[in-house]
Amino acid sequence: MAEAEREADVRVDEIERTGAKIVENITRVMVMQTETVELVLIAALAEGHILLEDVPGVGKTMLARATAISLGCNFGRIQCTPDLLPSDVIGVSVYNERTGEFEYHAGPVMTQVVLADEINRATPRTQSSLLECMAEGQVTVDGVTRRLPRPFLLLATQNPIEYEGTFPLPEAQLDRFFLRTNIGYPSVEQEHEIVTRLQHEHPIHDLQACTTPEEFTAMQVGVRRVLVDESVRDYAIRIVHATRTHPDVLLGSSPRGSLALVRGAQARAALHGRDYTVPDDVKALAPSVLNHRILLKPESRLRGRSATRLVEDLLERTEVGFEKEEG
Repeated sequence: MAEAEREADVRVDEIERTGAKIVENITRVMVMQTETVELVLIAALAEGHILLEDVPGVGKTMLARATAISLGCNFGRIQCTPDLLPSDVIGVSVYNERTGEFEYHAGPVMTQVVLADEINRATPRTQSSLLECMAEGQVTVDGVTRRLPRPFLLLATQNPIEYEGTFPLPEAQLDRFFLRTNIGYPSVEQEHEIVTRLQHEHPIHDLQACTTPEEFTAMQVGVRRVLVDESVRDYAIRIVHATRTHPDVLLGSSPRGSLALVRGAQARAALHGRDYTVPDDVKALAPSVLNHRILLKPESRLRGRSATRLVEDLLERTEVGFEKEEG
């Protein structure tokens, strides 16, 4: 009861202040656009999970580690390979001859911040073992269900270029990710700064936590109370609905896309010091939240169309404003 009362006391200004410290803390390690760091923080505040799709060596693993340290959370890494088994991820029950009972040996997913590195190298069976973790925050081993620690954040990475020996994530699993984004190559100036920073010692060794897991969980609760006006909610839904009727789209976004847009808008509003959402919150998040939930027609891909660009076009065409049904 005391914990629930403490969570209820988290105000938007506290979320804004702590969020700014976390972003600044991560950018001490990561020389990158603050917008990308903010996206990761928004997903974490909205209790979502992140798919980082980028080439090797741009800092995906370091971003996950820096996020875990900044949140005061423990960190686990799963190196996905074709021989990885579901039990290697969620854990296994082992018989103890001395006690005559089965004992649960936790897998690496029983951690607060988990990096699933090169997730598309794991077999579909192993990939699917993460579905319960992502959707329900729990694992089931030998019929026994165990809750994952809070907060729980999964960051999965995959290489968008190298497909040999990989198992592409099916649409149902892609839909479980709150957003998909990339870090991208640094500019010349940024790369100079990276090389200079890492010349002697990596700055992550001196990184300190900005909050605690309990405080961050309270922030997640506070984000849910940010006001979402009916017009903003309608705007998000109309954008998602437009992905289902676009002539270039084979499969549009599910209702989970609408939920993610609204929850992400709440988190973004709180990080910007507002206790209410605005259409710009939805606009800023729509490309990252919806790009992996859309399957383009083959002929559209051959014409060079991309899901991200399609969402950007829909944002330009969709007017802001509540549309009431007639009659």
